[in-house]
Amino acid sequence: MIRSLAELKAQAKELGPRRCVVAAAADPVTLQALSSAQKEGIAKGVLCGPADKISQAASKAGVSLDGFEIKDCPDEEAAIVAVEEVRASGDFLLKGHLPTSSFLGAVLDKEKGLRTGRVLSHIAILEPASLGRLLLVSDGGMNIAPDLVTKLDIINNAIEVAHSLGIEKPKVALLAAVEAVNPKMAETLAWAQITQMAARKQIAGALVDGPLALDLAVSEEAVKIKGVKSDVAGKADVLIVHDIAVGNIFAKGLIYLGGAKACGIVAGAARPVVMLSRADDAETKLNSIALGAVASVV
Repeated sequence: MIRSLAELKAQAKELGPRRCVVAAAADPVTLQALSSAQKEGIAKGVLCGPADKISQAASKAGVSLDGFEIKDCPDEEAAIVAVEEVRASGDFLLKGHLPTSSFLGAVLDKEKGLRTGRVLSHIAILEPASLGRLLLVSDGGMNIAPDLVTKLDIINNAIEVAHSLGIEKPKVALLAAVEAVNPKMAETLAWAQITQMAARKQIAGALVDGPLALDLAVSEEAVKIKGVKSDVAGKADVLIVHDIAVGNIFAKGLIYLGGAKACGIVAGAARPVVMLSRADDAETKLNSIALGAVASVV
């Protein structure tokens, strides 16, 4: 079981280098991150886009293209070329310098994309200093207000990523403000339904419980004080939130106010998808590529 981001990078090195295909690779930020991953033995880059622009971006970033494979193609074709390449012989996909809508459009293309029948969802992997283990949070990046069916896909995507981190039976907490079902709080009703589905073995490979307040999800002391009986409470590996705002604010709060280290991935496609943020520091970018490498090993 991987318990820290340092262990994640060590595992990625052990498994690597994995073949990382970059859509629209003419981007200094992306090339710097991938160059670091390549030097660490985590990934081997396949760069899709205009070769001349990729070369210019590499010069601007101070990155050598030695060891990189380049798939020369026009900007407007870079996303679909990358998706076809990763589907044919790549391990995971990395977004370069192109609009997210264009990138995801290629990923979700009905004929040439990476569809699996499951929705795409973002999973943040956080390392809070006070916890002593990794915490997966979803979905704070893709699905705005998921319905019940989408919530089930989000949960299953998170379970799959948890398995790739060596968590054999992850404990999944369905977060709300309270642990009691309240008809006036829609999320508690949805979580109660899903918890019952999990009890009837309709969700495999994990222990699932909710609604649970955050303190009950992660604090064994809070569980003792409140006397809650649960196989998940106090020991959650995965936190599932009701909507994108909660997940986004929660994850960023831990990072920017709590000093948590982080990385993230988009799951639900036929290959792991990594989308780096320009606000990410160099360590976060490298961690996210390492996560893509580890998650790509079935």
